Order: sequence, then structure tokens, then C-alpha cells
Amino acid sequence: MYQNGTISARVYTSVAQIPVAGATVAISQRQTGKKHTLLAVRITDENGEIPPVVVPAPPAQESKTPGTVNPFTAVDLRVEHPGYQQEVVEDAQVFPGVNSLQEVELIPMAEHEIPRNSYNIVQITPQPLT
Repeated sequence: MYQNGTISARVYTSVAQIPVAGATVAISQRQTGKKHTLLAVRITDENGEIPPVVVPAPPAQESKTPGTVNPFTAVDLRVEHPGYQQEVVEDAQVFPGVNSLQEVELIPMAEHEIPRNSYNIVQITPQPLT
């Protein structure tokens, strides 16, 4: 029986972590192959944040024995805003009963750069929970 966790995001640019308002954040869960199930699409507020999105996550007690399921659900985030490179975060971890905050840094494109279908991928590796 799955429980719920939540994931939220904070989108910013530069080392000064300036919030990016109006960025589109799509949260999906990868299925077999290259298919994804879209869980939510949100737009960042003036603080560069989206409200928490509810995600089913496996109960922690089912993961206490080696070789059993991971104690989290992995989701992907695709973040885009005009004038910035797209950012894709793969395998962000959502735990039951916890809000996972995913911070995403967008990189500005050059002033006259033509947008391409290129994007930066950040892959989060599972934590060794032994």
C-alpha cells in the first residue's frame, strides 16, 4: 500500500540564486522504456517556487531489508523558460510523508542565441540507504 510524499521545486539563475518567475515545471514518472506518466505541470511564482505536488511513494517499512524496493519514488522534472536552456532533472527522490525540495538552476542563453532542442540533464543517483 503506497503512501504519499510531495515534491516541490525552486528555480533560480546565477550564483546569486536569483528566482526565475514564470518557468514551466513538468513533473513526470518514468515507465518502462522511454514512456513517462505526466504527474503535474506548474508555473513558478515570483520566488521561483512551485507548490508541492503529491506523489505516491512506497512505505518505508517495506525497504528495511536489503534487496527490497527503494524507499522512494523517482520522478523527472523538465524546467523551461524563454531565454534559458532547458533543464532536465532525472530520478529526483520522493519519500513517503516528506516534501522533497528540488532546486534547479537555469542557464541563460546568449542574447541572440537561437533556441534549439538542447537541454542540460542532471541525474540524481540513489542514496546508499544501508
